[in-house]
Order: sequence, then structure tokens, then C-alpha cells
Amino acid sequence: MAMCCPISHVDTAWLRMDSPHNLMQIVGVMVFDGELDQASLRQSISERMLRYDRFRQIATLENGSYFWRDDPDFDLDHHLKRAILPGDGGKEALQAFAADLCATPLNPHRPLWEWHLVDTSLGGQALIVRIHHAIGDGIALVDVLLSMMDDASGVPGGGAKPHALPAKHKVEGGRHFLDMIWAPVSTAMLTSMKVSSNLWLKYMELVSNPRKAMDYIGIGYDVAAEAAKLALMGNDSPTRLKGKPGPVKRVAWSEPLPLPEVKAVGRVLSCSVNDMLLSAAAGAIRAYLLAKGDPVEGLEVRVMVPVNLRGEGDRGTLGNRFGLVALELPVGIANPLTRLYTVRERMEALKGSYQAVLALGILGVVGMAPKLVQQQILDLLANKASAVMTNVPGPQKSLYLGGARLAQPMFWVPQSGNIGVGVSILSYDGNVQIGLITDKGLIPDPEHIANRFNDEFSQLLLLVLMEPPERLTDPEAVEAALRAG
Repeated sequence: MAMCCPISHVDTAWLRMDSPHNLMQIVGVMVFDGELDQASLRQSISERMLRYDRFRQIATLENGSYFWRDDPDFDLDHHLKRAILPGDGGKEALQAFAADLCATPLNPHRPLWEWHLVDTSLGGQALIVRIHHAIGDGIALVDVLLSMMDDASGVPGGGAKPHALPAKHKVEGGRHFLDMIWAPVSTAMLTSMKVSSNLWLKYMELVSNPRKAMDYIGIGYDVAAEAAKLALMGNDSPTRLKGKPGPVKRVAWSEPLPLPEVKAVGRVLSCSVNDMLLSAAAGAIRAYLLAKGDPVEGLEVRVMVPVNLRGEGDRGTLGNRFGLVALELPVGIANPLTRLYTVRERMEALKGSYQAVLALGILGVVGMAPKLVQQQILDLLANKASAVMTNVPGPQKSLYLGGARLAQPMFWVPQSGNIGVGVSILSYDGNVQIGLITDKGLIPDPEHIANRFNDEFSQLLLLVLMEPPERLTDPEAVEAALRAG
């Protein structure tokens, strides 16, 4: 019996966000040691991935609403394809092939995902996975991919356990903040009347105006303050990281960095692994801009950082349940210690913030609005940032698929509006690395950023090895000592 279910408002927003220059696809590259057994691979896809109905369903528009409907002609061969890389089949060829797929739309008349099994000269095969963001967010999709794999003893592997939603995001009476944001507009109302663009803009003004929102739904000062901050946030600093995008993309990834070293340096400096990696990314961007001759003095680059809002009851489900917080990366700070401590301070300030919940609420609202209004609102938000930066902690053990060991996983998230850079940080099996997707017209050589990532961490490692611990709390003293030789 064919199945059909409505697409949620948040997922509808992602489905309609596609543009010729920025496709809303989550793209992953998995490099394996050796060749995969294709029969075993097909079995894993069939038994573990296709148990989710969403991967057998087509997104359809019917009478102004979107639905997931079963594909009556579903065939795994439409989604699992083979490819041979040109030339030497090495890392650069694999990156170029992945970049081409990032800019190639998925077939809208079939379920919105594809796997490409690629022969390489890297010691094994690679799998390139493309899944539309409307199907699920990064946490959900990484969970799906990891559930398809086995550990060394053949036991099915699992993804990272999602963090529960903080209690402060509940309001009096047990109502969730998102419910209160969406309360004025119900599905019944949408189907019973035509909502004009003008009315939607007034509704968004209500949501983004802290005083009106506070008066209307009584959610308190903290949420109103976050709404004001989001509404009044200015556009980001003008750099080559953003601008009018084109249809051609570039991808790159760094060499793996030993995670135990990152943790050890973090303990000495009283910083989290996340602080260390974000600071290294900021340093890599700084070094790249300097090499291009761009001004960096005092430069702040705002990045949108996804925050997992999945609760315990959301484990194993698809769809999008994440928000976004805006982080100012101190790219203009040359001293690596000062830059690190500044990142730590700013990340601490974001903990417990309502920004992520507000962003998810806005996605739900615009998913109900006419597409034109959605685009206007999302373009406005996109102008406030230059990059999307994700950090996903993966399993710290070797995983296997089709009888082959997963040696190196990478992934990239999509961008919208004039955002030209997507940065992903992924840890796996004792290593961590950075991956980038960029617009060719803006950043034609993302490998020059990726290659600097490890160098930036090496600076911090060298300082920890050279300087006494008590001096490391004073970045200016360390800088003066280094200058003095």
C-alpha cells in the first residue's frame, strides 16, 4: 500500500531553498581501505537505510502543500552508481568529482539521494553520498550512515547520542517556545484562506520584534533579547568569503590530525576541543586572506554554527531539528593564544542562548509562508554571515562497510544566499580534520585553507611544549617572549 505523509514546515523550508547556485544537499565522501563488496553494500543499503520510508519517497507538491509519497518505480540502481576518476584517480581528482556532484541537482522525480561508488588510486574505493537537506539534518543523516556500518567484530555501529534540549527552552505551563512561535498560524488556517505576502511580512515582524513578541506570547525578557539581537544584527564584514555565488563549487579537506593531541593541548590551555578547532579554523582563514593580500586587521567573520536540538525522543528519526547560533570568529587577531581564548569566551556566552531555538522557529514559520517571502527572509539572514561551520564528533573506533574499513570520512553542508563557504570539522577513529566547500568564483582554492588548519593547531602545540603553564594564561607575555627569541 502506497504511503503518503505531509512534509513538515521546517523540512518544506529546506526543500524550497534550492537555487541554481546553491543546492541544499548534504554531501559526504567516505574513503575506504580496499574495495567494497557490492553485494554486501547493497544489502546494507536495503536493510538499514531503506528501512526509513523517506529514502523510498518522492517530495511532491499538491494543492500548495508538500508531501512525501512512495516512489512506485523505486529501484536501488537509480541511486547506487559507479564511477571511475579521470587521470591518476588521486585526491585532487576525487575532490573535483565531489565538487561537480555538489553542483548537480538531484532528480526531483525520484527520492532525493544518491550514492556513487568511485574507484580511486588512494588504496581503496570511495563512496560519495548526496542527500537532500529536506530529508534530514546532519546529525540524523550521519546517524543513518553510521548505522549501516559494522565494527571490527561485525556488530552494527551507531551514531553519536544527541544532546537533549536544555530545560530553559521550556516556558511556563510546559509549552515549548517553538509551539508558541507557531501558535498564531495553524495548518487549518493555511488551508482555509489565502495568506498574502503582506500578512506574512507582518507576522515575521511580530516574531522578530522583541516587544511585540514578548507582549503577545509572554515568553520573558531573555527570549525577547535574543530576538532583538537577531533582528538588529548587521551584515557581516565584506570579504572574499561571500558574494554573488555561481554554479561551480570546489571542495577540499585537510590531512587527519591526531585527536588525543588536540585534547591534551586543550587540557593544558583549559579549552574544549571545539574551542581549539574553531580557533584553528579562524587562523587558517586569516592566513589565507593574508596570502591573498586582503586586509585582516581587526577583522571579525561571522559564521553560523548549527546546534543540535534533538531530544531523547528524536533518536532514530529523520527531519530537521537543529538551530543556528552566530559566532564572531576573531580572524583579525594574530596571536594564536589570544584568538583561542577569545573563541572560548564567545562560545561560553552562547551556551544557553535562545538563538538556536529562534532560528529553528523562523525556519518553521517561513516553511509555511509563500516561497517568495521565504526567500526574502532567508536572504536577509544569510547576509548576516559569511560561512556555515559545523563540528560533528564521530565514533572513535574503526567502522566497516561492505567488508572494507572506513579510513577517512568527510562531509559538507550547503550554504544559502551570498554565503560562499561551508566548513565541516569531523572526528573519527582518533583523528579530526576540516573539510570545506566553496564557490569557485569566490574561493577557487579551498585547499589553501584546509592545508593551513593543521599548521594553526601546530602553533598551539608548540607553545604548550615551549612555555611554562603559568605563562600560557598571559598571551601578551608569550608573544613578547617569542619576539625576543
